[in-house]
Amino acid sequence: MRFTAEAPAKINWFLFISGKRNDGYHDIVTAMQRVSLSDRISFEEAAEVDLISDLDIPPSENLVYRAAELLKRHSRYSGGARIVLEKKIPHAAGLGGGSSDAACTLKGLNRLWGLDFDADVLMELGARLGSDVPFFIGESPFAFAEGRGERVRGIAAKASVWMLLVKPDIGVSTAWAYGAYKPELTKKSVDIKLFCQALDRKDYPSLRQMIGNDLEKGVVGKCRVIADIKGTLLENGAVVAAMSGSGSSVFGVFSSRVEAEAASSLLRKHWCRVVRTLV
Repeated sequence: MRFTAEAPAKINWFLFISGKRNDGYHDIVTAMQRVSLSDRISFEEAAEVDLISDLDIPPSENLVYRAAELLKRHSRYSGGARIVLEKKIPHAAGLGGGSSDAACTLKGLNRLWGLDFDADVLMELGARLGSDVPFFIGESPFAFAEGRGERVRGIAAKASVWMLLVKPDIGVSTAWAYGAYKPELTKKSVDIKLFCQALDRKDYPSLRQMIGNDLEKGVVGKCRVIADIKGTLLENGAVVAAMSGSGSSVFGVFSSRVEAEAASSLLRKHWCRVVRTLV
């Protein structure tokens, strides 16, 4: 058997931190949505786990390899797989590429090896690899997440929007971004029902009041270019703009694809992609 699967990127519409946990992680509240940018992963049976990737890191450090080895240990499966990873999502960008790849691997090998584990089992395994992995295992492309991100609840979305993703030539590690976070005296919160209603209606003035990222201030303190990109997006047609996840990518929401592509022409020195949110 041989097949190929897509591992989509995501953006965080908002990401608020509610406190520090005893295990060293932070408790967060976030809304994530998948977008039309994906890595491609192919799977075929082999004697051992063998990863071929265009990423310049040792295979053993890749979340795809770690996911395969974790599933193999958990299931006590005796065989392996030849896995080929084609990267399209930039690394250390806050777009969930590594987590999505890990989720795709767990689901792909569950199918290839005929294990028949349900989503709950795969989510529990995925949470050991990264906080965003359960979101990508779930069926819903749009979800509300709490805890360290592993408690996921799917949300029905009616409207898809055009976005321009922009990533400067710097990466931000998730651990560093959370380490740079300084708690604010006033904590922001969002009514998820009102947020979904505003998004479905494309009520951008209301969305601008709800969207935010508690990690953005600390990251911008080190990487001023993120604020510059956000400003350029807002000055050139974006109705909403924010840093995604732990950065360094910024997304700008546009009323049409034409407007998003026009803005991308002003930011060509950076990595840019026009995408749509998935519903």
